Amino acid sequence: MEWIQLHSNELTYTVIIIAGMVAAHFATNSLITRSLKRHHFGFARRKVIIKILNLVIFITGNVFLAATWGIDRSELTVYFTAVSTVLGIAFFASWSFLSNITASLILFFNHPIKLGDNIRVIEKDYDVEGKVEDISFFFIHLKNNAKERVTIPNSIALQKTIIIKPRFKENQVAKRP
Repeated sequence: MEWIQLHSNELTYTVIIIAGMVAAHFATNSLITRSLKRHHFGFARRKVIIKILNLVIFITGNVFLAATWGIDRSELTVYFTAVSTVLGIAFFASWSFLSNITASLILFFNHPIKLGDNIRVIEKDYDVEGKVEDISFFFIHLKNNAKERVTIPNSIALQKTIIIKPRFKENQVAKRP
């Protein structure tokens, strides 16, 4: 009980910061959804933008929490240095993580694949075919005709030939040549 009285200001600020993070999350989600609908952007773009903004909100909130609880800058520097070192070793040992994140940004801004597209990835031994369900930071998630979920690393999607099958509306009939 004494600890709570001693840190009542920090606890109050913590609740305010967390409430602000939740409010910012919902406000940005609705703002982005309205804006993208107004400008006729697809669901895939909305999803990626929301993921990026949620990450920014999370990092900003944690910085404010660290400041509220009086974490010393030198301690924070040691922490971020240690985390960066571990991540650097992990990325060096498994560089594909970094390449997949980079590939996800390239897919988002410069590739014509969208959610809902039916695609075929041309492989040497086995072609992969399905409907694009999600494009995350690391994988493209497909659902094939057997209703199985297939994941393709983003870096592989950039390296392989992908055929995007045309979409037809229900009342539209494909024209034969």
